[in-house]
Amino acid sequence: MNKKDIVKKDTPAAKESAGGNGATEFAIQTKEELGKVVWPSRQQLISESAAVILMVILVSTIIYLIDKFFTWGAGKVF
Repeated sequence: MNKKDIVKKDTPAAKESAGGNGATEFAIQTKEELGKVVWPSRQQLISESAAVILMVILVSTIIYLIDKFFTWGAGKVF
């Protein structure tokens, strides 16, 4: 038997396969992970949201204009 075949009890895979109270363990781990998150400041959130909204408006306008151009071109050809 290889060393790879032996699963130590303190590894994450062993903890997941051990069973137990999954919902509580999940909630605890979720809370721990959310504590590690670096949340953006209010100013950063506003500026990045504005950038995303402007890019969506720009791209949708470009797609609309290209669609209108091809519709016009198809009308002339057919």
